[in-house]
Amino acid sequence: MAAPSQPDLATRVALSARDGRATAPVLAWLAERAAVTWTRAERIPLEDMAGWVTEPGTGNLRHHTGRFFSVESLTVSLPGAPVPAWTQPIINQPEIGILGILVREVDGTLQCLMQAKDEPGNPSGIQLSPTVQATRSNYTRVHHGRPIPYLDHFRDVSPHEVLVDIRQSEQGAWFYRKRNRNMVVEVDADVPVLDGFRWLTLGEISALMSVPDLVNMDARTVLACLPGGGAALAAAADDDFSAALVRSADPTAASAHWIGDVLSWITEVRTRTELRAALGSLADCPDWTRADGRIVHRDGGFFSVVGASVEAVGREVGTWCQPMLEPVGVGVIGFLVRDIGGVLHVLAHARIEPGYADTAELAPTVQCVPETYDRLPVRPRFLDEVLTSPRLRFDTVLSEEGGRFLGARNRYLIVETDAEVSPDDPEYRWLTVAQFEELLRHSFYVNIQARTLLLCLRSLIPRG
Repeated sequence: MAAPSQPDLATRVALSARDGRATAPVLAWLAERAAVTWTRAERIPLEDMAGWVTEPGTGNLRHHTGRFFSVESLTVSLPGAPVPAWTQPIINQPEIGILGILVREVDGTLQCLMQAKDEPGNPSGIQLSPTVQATRSNYTRVHHGRPIPYLDHFRDVSPHEVLVDIRQSEQGAWFYRKRNRNMVVEVDADVPVLDGFRWLTLGEISALMSVPDLVNMDARTVLACLPGGGAALAAAADDDFSAALVRSADPTAASAHWIGDVLSWITEVRTRTELRAALGSLADCPDWTRADGRIVHRDGGFFSVVGASVEAVGREVGTWCQPMLEPVGVGVIGFLVRDIGGVLHVLAHARIEPGYADTAELAPTVQCVPETYDRLPVRPRFLDEVLTSPRLRFDTVLSEEGGRFLGARNRYLIVETDAEVSPDDPEYRWLTVAQFEELLRHSFYVNIQARTLLLCLRSLIPRG
């Protein structure tokens, strides 16, 4: 099948985004699914996790099969940073999983096959998830569980049209070089809809983005990799902010920086940064202690590594145990946006994290857990403006990967600003939405938090 044209795909995405419909039936369906499929996680001591072993000598946590993931230590050196060296626990998951959404066209409108799924770490139960989200160990059935529905559509794409197929990173502070294959595959045949799945337009999903903890992290990252198609909605914009946002999604609109300069800037940040990160033994992890069945920082901050015993209904496996990272506090993740010459620009931060595959990725203007900085010598730049500005355009709390993190939540904000930033600032650049979308056609340029916020920003485009 011929490869899709990017402009044509962008237009089709835009048309689906305009088809909002009522969200009440979707919310009612999710409530019905929550009554028949659920996951419960009970904290247990790490040493009581069935199927997991603590390695003699290293103290690292591994599954008895050697698959899934491990919890190890990471020793980091970053000269010139406010904290130039540290050691921390980190999840090492070298397998590349599949995050995939099936789409079809009905009466000229793209629809996405979404799943109602609960994960052990979800703070509020069932969430709207991709068609498939699975590690290699899951889909090769190391756990001896049931087959994953619809997986074959992503493992053998030859009969279908692939709209998105990109490897992207996940949290570089908690994962060591984790990558997942983000896929959108279009089917032209009738696909049976199994229990727990539902076809939704992009407009329906967009309308649900502001509902706390509803659209899960894996769905957000895949959907962000689609071209937004905002320029196709220009006629619907009837206020200055919306008009500037629509122009920002137009790749022909003027921008503060040429995309070549943006790429050179990212390359310069990656080149000049002297980051060293080495996996090691949890037994040799200063400032972290294993006590009372969990691993904690000496002052109780940052996060803990805890054990979980999971019981599930409606999953491939009904019971299992696993370690999870439990963060301390709710994070703040914010975009500052500004009208520059009639085009909305986003202030992107070249953020360095030790678990990234290539040192630095474009991140939100602000990305932190404020309580953490009570323990550090600096306060994040622009944090106060993000938290106190009255020019708020988006504000909701969304949860992160419930399969590895226990109750991880972040407050996602989009705030208008008049802030001035030097064109030569070493850490920040003003980018348009279209420039973000251009970078998202490639791996490891835009981090997972910025991908979520880009999706939130797109949800503000008027649908007409």
